[in-house]
Amino acid sequence: MDGLPSSFNDCYCCRDLLTAEYVTYLDSIFLFKVKYWSLTFELKDESQKHNYRKGWNSWIQCTPFLLCVYSGNGAYALKIREMGDWTLHITMDPSESQRNKCAACYRQFNKKEHLVEHMRISYHSVHEPMCGICGKCCRSFESLRDHLIGPLPKAECERVFRDHGCTFCLNILSSPHALRFHQDRCQLSRGNNGVLHRFANMGIHDDLRIESEKARAVALACKMVGGGSDGSLDLCARICIIDEYENILFHSYVKPQLPVTNYRYESTGIRPEYLRDAMPLRHVQRKIQDFLCNGEPIWKIRPRAGKARILIGHGLDHDMKCLELEYPLIKIRDTSKYPPLMKTSKLSNSLKYLTKSYLGYDIQTGIQDPYDDCVATMRLYRRMRYQAHRIEDYPLATDSQNKNNFASWRQGELERMSPDQLLAISRSDYYCWCLDSKDVA
Repeated sequence: MDGLPSSFNDCYCCRDLLTAEYVTYLDSIFLFKVKYWSLTFELKDESQKHNYRKGWNSWIQCTPFLLCVYSGNGAYALKIREMGDWTLHITMDPSESQRNKCAACYRQFNKKEHLVEHMRISYHSVHEPMCGICGKCCRSFESLRDHLIGPLPKAECERVFRDHGCTFCLNILSSPHALRFHQDRCQLSRGNNGVLHRFANMGIHDDLRIESEKARAVALACKMVGGGSDGSLDLCARICIIDEYENILFHSYVKPQLPVTNYRYESTGIRPEYLRDAMPLRHVQRKIQDFLCNGEPIWKIRPRAGKARILIGHGLDHDMKCLELEYPLIKIRDTSKYPPLMKTSKLSNSLKYLTKSYLGYDIQTGIQDPYDDCVATMRLYRRMRYQAHRIEDYPLATDSQNKNNFASWRQGELERMSPDQLLAISRSDYYCWCLDSKDVA
């Protein structure tokens, strides 16, 4: 696409046009699906000197055929020219698919009522991961990664991303130089909190103070030993809590209530003598419960504002079950259940994978430290929280103001809306963590 006018390069339709693969071949006619149109291309050999298929293969590389593109009232036109003995004839058919294409994920539907039903159940919103090149919305960052650099990526997006895209946050930068500068900051390294970190490894940092007002969000991680006759029952034997700045607030060994039958030393590094005089589980539970509630009764904790702290972790259901700890879901940020960080199959990714893919370093190698897990979950949370999403007064589909957005009694009105208008009233079905930063602000 070198040497083409800037208006041409900026047109999504033309980018799709240049990279499209043919759908059907029939008597010297190729049928394409390009953005909002169905287009038919016919390439004729005026001198009969060349084979048609050879001419087609040549045309793929001959972008100067298309000189410019302009639009008016939604209609597009292409100027063409002859090159040698070849003439490109273009017939444009603005079909009904222009009106039945989802403005978020670009799926096409035969009928408008099918598009409305799709919008009703898909919960597209400004909070979904979005391709910075073509604007396509994806349910998760894994879907976006597949769209950009997966086994079957979109060709034009892959080409641009190769030179301008960050492989960690999947953002698009203005130049390769800006990309190098950005990736130096985006790729993180394993946390090391100096003396406190070394003390934590010895299990002596167990003074959890409730009056730490600056800790509005904290990350928690546990390491388990085995109980039961076969050692398969998980028992919490070590716990760590850090604040947003990766400072250790609490790090201690925990004495389980049941006998330990497998210390899992290869991964935990825990020996029997470490737990002999460790803090009892009930004592740890009360300390953490009081610290998280921060003087606010648990039944009065609200989704936003209030004194209660935000709890961050990975697989917190399991950790809290082992700690016999209760805390409202509205204050929990679990990286294993956050839709943008899940697999395309809607299953959870491991913390090890998320850290390598989105932060750029390895954890959980050899003897594992819960401090490393805390740092990884906190960094993932902060990266998700500081995404720049458009502010909406009522961002959730469950908000009472949005309950009738796609009500069945509005079907006729919805079918008369454009895809962009349908997207404008669509709301997210999950709480985006960027709302936490707006709450603090």
